[in-house]
Amino acid sequence: MTTHLRSGGMIQDPPGQARGIERLYLDFDSFFASAEQHFNSDLRGRPVGVVPLDALHTGCIAISREAKARGVKFNMPIVKAREIIPDMIFVVARHDVYVRLHKRILDVIETVVPVAHVRSIDEVVCTLLAAEGARGEDLALQLKAALAAAFSDVLTCSIGMAPTELLAKIAAEQHKPNGFKLIRANDLPQALATVDLGDLPGISKGMQARLEAAGVRDFTGLWALAPKQARAIWGSVEGERFWNGLHGYHAERPATKKSMFGHSRILPQDWRNPQKVSICARLLTQSAGRRVRRANVRATKLTLGFKAVKPRGGPSPRADEGAWTWEGSFAPARDDHTFLGALGTGLAEAERRLAFTPKSVSVMIHGLIDEAEIVTDLFSMSPSDNGGSSETADRAKWEKVSDLMDGLRAKLGPQALSMGPQAEVPGGYVGAKIAFGRIPDEEDFSGPPVADAATHFATF
Repeated sequence: MTTHLRSGGMIQDPPGQARGIERLYLDFDSFFASAEQHFNSDLRGRPVGVVPLDALHTGCIAISREAKARGVKFNMPIVKAREIIPDMIFVVARHDVYVRLHKRILDVIETVVPVAHVRSIDEVVCTLLAAEGARGEDLALQLKAALAAAFSDVLTCSIGMAPTELLAKIAAEQHKPNGFKLIRANDLPQALATVDLGDLPGISKGMQARLEAAGVRDFTGLWALAPKQARAIWGSVEGERFWNGLHGYHAERPATKKSMFGHSRILPQDWRNPQKVSICARLLTQSAGRRVRRANVRATKLTLGFKAVKPRGGPSPRADEGAWTWEGSFAPARDDHTFLGALGTGLAEAERRLAFTPKSVSVMIHGLIDEAEIVTDLFSMSPSDNGGSSETADRAKWEKVSDLMDGLRAKLGPQALSMGPQAEVPGGYVGAKIAFGRIPDEEDFSGPPVADAATHFATF
């Protein structure tokens, strides 16, 4: 028998039985675009696209429901979107504004039902008591009403309720925008029989190809698999976890351990030269370094990567021509001096060997080690051959410098000082952009807070 703790009591479930309605999945509709419409009432009811930077040759990272209804797709280039909707409005993403809004949203949701997990900037999971699950759509409507009262009716969400998180997420995605769907265990598989495999969370194109190779081409075939068959197709225990979630049984994931801190950036056209690429890479490295220190770990490797520009009107570059990476290693470190030194070596190597114009740059600091796991190298504690300080003493000095800079930035503002010249990449938010599954911390933002009402209209 499995026991689950929840404030106010415990829930016990007989083994082997599908459970009742225990999960609620809340997924906001077109979150970035809806946020901009919420903060600027002039945008409500109009087709809006959110872009990463104020440049014509980029794509929409979010689009309002009005734009979706007229055929504009996610990631569609601006030029193409304007062919469909000539009067479409474009605004530049404001990531710190969206993070602040996200935090306020969590506070409102908590007034109705506790949030168990934050899956992304616009998706949360709530664990339900039996009485809450029994309320069904009434509970969903209460949540929607609380959000509308606290914000505005343009900031809508779709809600799914089901025995497991996977089923609740599928339910939420079935009725967008501003929808609701409840799936009971005894509704399956009929309730999802018409869903395409590619529309299910966790079924990528590669996984769909594996399923088809195993003779599974529709939901009914997926449902009919045995747990061990699912494990074999996935090639790991993830297959069994997926099977359990799909059939209404909870399969808790083990806590994951952070393995890297990294950032990437698509470069504006006038930043695709060695000098500005170097500036962008330094900013990305310093942002990742601050995250290393906040996590109280050390790193032993840095990987620098570039992706190629696709020739206009020509074919995409081959895999071996379209990307380039370099990896450097060093003694366990947590200071910017070490990270930037490794980056400098990588950039010098790139200047010698890179055979294409970079479209994007990425920096990943990895090989993480907890402080408690560090084993001191006795030789690194000895004075250098020229009588100077030891490697350990040098590293400790630069760690103090990095800690001092972090403290001053926290006290005086993120732009109070930097290691190297101050610079700002067009679009801002270097190292602090919202990504799938990652919500930046307040300390990640390198500029002063942007006011909620300060809509950044694109000028192209």
